[in-house]
Amino acid sequence: MAFKEVSPQVEFSKEEEKILKFWKDAGIFEKSVTSKSEDQKYTFYDGPPFATGLPHYGHLLAGILKDIIPRYWTMKGHRVERRFGWDCHGLPIEYEIDKKLGISGRVGVEKFGIANYNKECRSIVLRFTEEWEKTTTRIGRWIDFKNDYKTMDAQFMESVWWVFKQLWDKGLVYEGFRVMPYSTAVATPLSNFEAGSNYKEVQDPAITISFKLLDQDNTSILAWTTTPWTLPSNLALAVGEELDYVKVLDKKQNHHFILGKSRLENYYKDEADYEVVETFKGKDLEGLTYEPLFDYFSDQAANGAFKVLIGEHVTDVDGTGIVHTAPGFGEDDYVLCKKYNIDLVVPVDDEGLFTKEVKDWHGKHVKEADKEIIAHLKAQDKLIKHETINHNYPFCWRSDTPLIYKAVSSWFINVTKIKEDLVKANKDTHWVPENLRDGRFGNWLEDARDWNVSRNRYWGNPIPIWKNEETGEFLCLGSIKELEDYCGKKIHDIHREHIDDIEIKDKNGKGVFKRIPEV
Repeated sequence: MAFKEVSPQVEFSKEEEKILKFWKDAGIFEKSVTSKSEDQKYTFYDGPPFATGLPHYGHLLAGILKDIIPRYWTMKGHRVERRFGWDCHGLPIEYEIDKKLGISGRVGVEKFGIANYNKECRSIVLRFTEEWEKTTTRIGRWIDFKNDYKTMDAQFMESVWWVFKQLWDKGLVYEGFRVMPYSTAVATPLSNFEAGSNYKEVQDPAITISFKLLDQDNTSILAWTTTPWTLPSNLALAVGEELDYVKVLDKKQNHHFILGKSRLENYYKDEADYEVVETFKGKDLEGLTYEPLFDYFSDQAANGAFKVLIGEHVTDVDGTGIVHTAPGFGEDDYVLCKKYNIDLVVPVDDEGLFTKEVKDWHGKHVKEADKEIIAHLKAQDKLIKHETINHNYPFCWRSDTPLIYKAVSSWFINVTKIKEDLVKANKDTHWVPENLRDGRFGNWLEDARDWNVSRNRYWGNPIPIWKNEETGEFLCLGSIKELEDYCGKKIHDIHREHIDDIEIKDKNGKGVFKRIPEV
C-alpha cells in the first residue's frame, strides 16, 4: 500500500491552524453537540471571565482544563452544550470607570448620575470580546461564542432574582450589621476571600493608652492598639476572664496602672521602677467604669458603655492583655458589645472620612488621622508608650489601598442555618480530585459563615427587595413579571436606573414600598 509522502519539515503552528480551519469549515464542534440525543445531556457550568481585560495564562490554563472534561463526556456519548459567558457586573468595571471619570464614592457617582454611570459601565464591558474569542479558539477550546450569555442581560438578572426569592421564602435572607473588610477607596465592603487576596507587610503604630478609672482613685487601666483612629469610637475595654492581672504603683509617675501580669516586663525593665500592690483575675475587673478618652459619645455611658467587659478573644501574648474595644470597627468588639447590650457607633462615612460626631477630625480620612490622634493623646498625658510594628495587613485588591474593618448594614444569606445540609451534600458529591471534597472545599464548608450578598454600589443586579418605611414590611420579588404586575407597566431592563423610582402601593393604604438601594 502506498502512503502519501510526509514532509519532515513540520510547522506545528501551521498544522494547528489547518485543524482549526477544518473544525470551523465542517462545523465539527456544532456536530459534536447536535448529533447527540437531548436525553443524554451532560450539564457543564463555567464561571465567566470579565471582558474588561485580556486573557492571561491563568485563563488559558483553566480554559484548557474546562475543554478536556466536556470532550471526555462527549466521547462517552453525551450531549454537552457549553456557552461562553461574560461577567459584566461588579467592582472591576466600576473601578475602571471611576478612574476614567476621576470620581470615587457615592457622592461622585450620584452627582454624575446613576443612569450615566451605568451607561459608562456598560460601554466597556465587552471591549475585548474579539481578543477573547480569538485566543480561546486558538488554544483549541470548543465552546459556543454565538449564543453567549451576559450577566447584565435581563434574562440572566431575572434568574438571580428567582434564586434570591427562593432563599427569601425559605427564611434564609436577613438584614443585619456585620463588621466587614471595607475598601474606602471604592466605598464598598469586600468578602473575606477578596480581603485575603492581597496582604502586604506594613509598618503601623502600636500605642498603649491609659484609661482613668472612675471606681478607683489615682488608677488607670492600660490598653494597647494598632489602630489609633478607632480610639474616638472606644466604648469598652475587654479582659480575659481567667487571665492574671496586676495593679502596680509606677514610682516615677506616682500613679497606679492595671495591666496583664505576663506583660509587666514589656513596660518595666527595672523592678525598682514599680511595685505590685494587687493581683487578680480578669473576672475581678468586670464592671469597672472609666473616663472616656473623648467626649464624642460620652452619653453612651447611660447605655452601659465605658466599662470593663469579659471577652473570650482576649489574650496576654502582646500589648497589655487588655483590649481597646470599638464595636463599629472590630468583629470581636462588635460581638462582645452586642452581648453586653452596648449600642453601635460608626462615625466613619463610605469614603473612610470621620463624620461630624468626631468634630476634631471631621472630614479627615481615618488612616491619615492616626498621627494627630496620637499627638492629641500625648498632650493629654494618656499616651504611655508609642512603638511601631511590622505585620501583614489586607489591602484592596482593586485600588491597592489599605482596608479597614467597619460595621455596615448588609443583607446576608443565613449559611449557618443550612451548613449541616451543605456538609452532608458535599460528602455525597463525587470530586475530582477526590481530596478536595474533604480538604480545601470541605474545610471551607465547615468554616462557612453567613454570606454578605449586598454591595453599596451601582453597576450590579439590584437586590429585589422593596421596603415600606412606614410599616417596616418587605416585599421580595422573584421575576420581572411580578414587578410588572405590581407597578402596572412593562419592564425591559432591571438595572438601578430603571427600577429605583418604582414605588409599590401598600394594599392597606399605609405608605408605599420603595426598593432598597443595594445591589
